[in-house]
Amino acid sequence: MTTEVLVVLLGLSLMLQRGLMRELRSDLTEARREAQDGAREARTELTNTLNQFSQTLQQQMGSNTTTQNSRIDGFSSQLAMLIKSNEERLAEVRNVLENKLRELQQDNATRLEEMRKTVDERLQTTLEKRLGESFSQVSQHLEQVLKGLGEMNALAAGVGDLKRVLTNVRSRGTWGEVQLGNLLEQTLTAEQYAKNVATRPGSRERVEYAIRLPGQDSAHVVWLPVDAKFPVEDYERLLAAQERADASAMEEAGRALENRIKLEARTIREKYVEVPHTTDFAILFLPTEGLYAEVLRRPGLADNLQREFRVSIAGPTTLSALLNSLQMGFRTLAIEKRSAEVWQVLGGVKAEFERFGTVLAATKRQLQTVANSIDQAETRTRQMSRQLRAAESLPGVGDEAGMVGRGWRNLAGCWMGVRSTIQVFRKFFLPPSTCLMLCFGVGSASGMVPPRSSMVCRTFLPTAKCA
Repeated sequence: MTTEVLVVLLGLSLMLQRGLMRELRSDLTEARREAQDGAREARTELTNTLNQFSQTLQQQMGSNTTTQNSRIDGFSSQLAMLIKSNEERLAEVRNVLENKLRELQQDNATRLEEMRKTVDERLQTTLEKRLGESFSQVSQHLEQVLKGLGEMNALAAGVGDLKRVLTNVRSRGTWGEVQLGNLLEQTLTAEQYAKNVATRPGSRERVEYAIRLPGQDSAHVVWLPVDAKFPVEDYERLLAAQERADASAMEEAGRALENRIKLEARTIREKYVEVPHTTDFAILFLPTEGLYAEVLRRPGLADNLQREFRVSIAGPTTLSALLNSLQMGFRTLAIEKRSAEVWQVLGGVKAEFERFGTVLAATKRQLQTVANSIDQAETRTRQMSRQLRAAESLPGVGDEAGMVGRGWRNLAGCWMGVRSTIQVFRKFFLPPSTCLMLCFGVGSASGMVPPRSSMVCRTFLPTAKCA
């Protein structure tokens, strides 16, 4: 029974599923049909809307075109009327001007005729008077003109000579070489550069000037080649083209100048640069600032020469600045070379100063000994003075005892002066013997020291060596 029920239930469930599937298929088919109908209606509506918009746009464009055409026609008619009225006005103005000019010409002719008659009358009266003065002035002016023509002829001859000199390639090279030599001579010393140097070993090519640079040691020298070039023909063609404002000729002359400069740089590189005997670059000297400025004005030319040929362009001002920089470098190098000698001299001075300190200490000890001896002598002098004063006070002592007492007092005063003088000389660190000799020399000259002061010196100052 249970099995049959289950079978019946399974059959019912299968039937329900099949019915649901059929209903789903029908619903999907209907939904697809409705979506197609909606899309079809949307396309139809969109097409109608686009057609209406295009028709409206065409109508508006047609109306705008009609309006513009009408306005253009109106403007054309107004312009034609304005041109016609301007032509009529210009014709009237031309007629008025012609009439006025004709009247003005007639009036001017009449006045000129009157003026001519007046001038003829006045010239007739004054011509003879001023003719002589005019001839004299003309003669003076002619003399001045002749003198100026002579000076101009001399100047023209000089300019011609200069032109012939500059036309000759060798003369131009000599002029540039002389200018380069003057700059080197004014800035550097004769030991810092050389003329006509064979910078490449085994080569007969000689550069005009080379700057001597220090190498790795004192025996090795590194040369900096400096060569002067003056391509005046290409430069003059470029200046002439610039004056004529001829663009094609300027471009052609500029290219020719660039090629000439590159050729000269290549020649310098091949003939004069040889590392390590020379620097890895050379200097191309242009004698005029105008030519140097024109070469620098060419875009990329200076960088190309430096990068490809290792040649630097320099004018008179630039070369002077470069030479001044090299001169400062030479001075710095000389100072560095002499620094070792300076240290040696300072070492010797230090040793001498140490010995001077030793001598100074010994001198101080000797002066102290002399001062002690003088103090002892001063003490003995005071004792002797007291004894002499006591002797003078004794009854029955005559003039001789008084003279002896005065002599010993003078001697005591002399010793006091010697002591003060030696203290002054001690400030100058003099030896004791020199101090005493100076003291007794000064005292003897002034009459303050007795002739036998050397005996007293040996008595009271046994360490002093007086003569």
